[in-house]
Amino acid sequence: MSEIEREAMEYDVVIVGAGPAGLSAAIRLKQLDADLNVVVLEKGSEVGAHILSGAVLDPCGLDALIPDWKEKGAPLNVPVREDNFYMLGEGGEVRIPNWPMPPLMNNHGNYIVSMGNVCRWMAEQAEELGVEVFPGMACSELVYGDSGEVKGVVAGVFGLEPDGSYGPNTEPGMELHGKYVFLSEGVRGSLAKEVIAKYDLQNGKEPQKFGLGMKEIWEVDPAKHNEGEVTHTMGWPLGGNAGGGSFIYHLENNQVYVGFVVHLNYKNPHLYPYMEFQRFKHHPKVAELLKGGKRVAYGARAISEGGYQSMPKMVAPGVALLGCSVGMVNVPRIKGNHNAMLSGKAAAEAAHAALQAGRQSDELTAYEDEVRGGAIGKDLKKVRNVKPLWSKFGLTASLALGGFDMWTNTLGFSLFGTLRHGKTDAAATEPATKHREIAYPKPDGTLSFDRLTNVSFSMTNHEESQPCHLKLKDPTIPVAVNLPEYAGPSARYCPAGVYEFVEKDGKPEFVINFQNCVHCKTCDIKDPPQNINWTTPQGGDGPNYPNM
Repeated sequence: MSEIEREAMEYDVVIVGAGPAGLSAAIRLKQLDADLNVVVLEKGSEVGAHILSGAVLDPCGLDALIPDWKEKGAPLNVPVREDNFYMLGEGGEVRIPNWPMPPLMNNHGNYIVSMGNVCRWMAEQAEELGVEVFPGMACSELVYGDSGEVKGVVAGVFGLEPDGSYGPNTEPGMELHGKYVFLSEGVRGSLAKEVIAKYDLQNGKEPQKFGLGMKEIWEVDPAKHNEGEVTHTMGWPLGGNAGGGSFIYHLENNQVYVGFVVHLNYKNPHLYPYMEFQRFKHHPKVAELLKGGKRVAYGARAISEGGYQSMPKMVAPGVALLGCSVGMVNVPRIKGNHNAMLSGKAAAEAAHAALQAGRQSDELTAYEDEVRGGAIGKDLKKVRNVKPLWSKFGLTASLALGGFDMWTNTLGFSLFGTLRHGKTDAAATEPATKHREIAYPKPDGTLSFDRLTNVSFSMTNHEESQPCHLKLKDPTIPVAVNLPEYAGPSARYCPAGVYEFVEKDGKPEFVINFQNCVHCKTCDIKDPPQNINWTTPQGGDGPNYPNM
């Protein structure tokens, strides 16, 4: 803990992250007891600025939290009207019929939404109940109590010197103490990572697995727009190089979400996820939809894909992990927002009961019991084998095996038991000599775009004089290990062009353009020697997503 003198503010519950999990927890706490002091701290410049999701929303989480959400004007305006699955080849596609799919794959009753806008609306509901919501407040460190419990966070540090030291213009921030602290930072949050390591919460669980999701918003020709249409594809262009697929969602105002997910357990370090996404848009089916349209926004975010068997222990003294800090995405459904909301509600109920009983700063075991034994656990348990089957047997075999396993799980049993994931995504990366380089076509500037042009459509911005928030544990490793052994994969796996190898005085040099960072966390996950540590930059920095 730092020796800096700071003012401290006391709360009943301190919540880090104004995503669906954190805001649900805040709302539920105030529904249960209007007198509780609850604060939500958000590192984005506004609520929703860092929210990026597909998203087709299953409203069950919102139904449980705010049953009259329709009357209250929640921005769920586009019900799913059409559900398509395709297997793509380079020049064509085969439609996969809906009838053999297990019922959980049905999108009837779900909504195409901007989760950024849903979170903006949820923040309004929270504030009406008396929750304090502070955007632009990055939480840079945890505060521990005398018994080793988490007692609060440090938020609002601004103006550090480039070397990370405190200078004459540094604002030291504040300590916000809570009887309980909820970490709802999303995937691979920096504070959650610290808590998981400190209390060994991953012990006995499978390693967490991840995907990289990239997304563009397009305005398309009204004649091609079909509001309420949901399309998912698999196959080309990834083929056997990586797991993953695409989503195309038609929302209102002639807008379409075009997204692409690459599972980060790919072996070939030459793979370039961003360019796979750009190549995908040249498939005849996709190109025809986008022709004559224009891209209006771009962003990227890691997705937790480990599911049921990868969820760490969720509680430690004084602290609980919510939503994607735990990893609650149902991979075949490509949905996690409903579970994030349910986890926030469950954490709030456990904390409220504890506070009523005069407890504080202990482990909220009732929260973990509810997550594992309740609706979230049931949702994730049914699909727990889909991801490991895909990793083990590839796309075609896993479609049949995964579908079969989901059907049997719907009936209450599995012939596979619970399969293991094995390696971390970083450890899955193999030396470059084992693989061929992949030739990617040059972006045409109409359908496909170079990375830096696209990053400008994420409206990302970082104060340049601050310390680089992407910390290297050993600054020699990129050039000494990653370049000769893995062909410098950070120059490709980052969807924002943060990392590059340049030549200086005849020698390679590793450059970090942290201003480009869209906070996706891929580098923290995929770097083979695990040498990059993603930490939070100062509050308000990063992307400014409109309606992602």
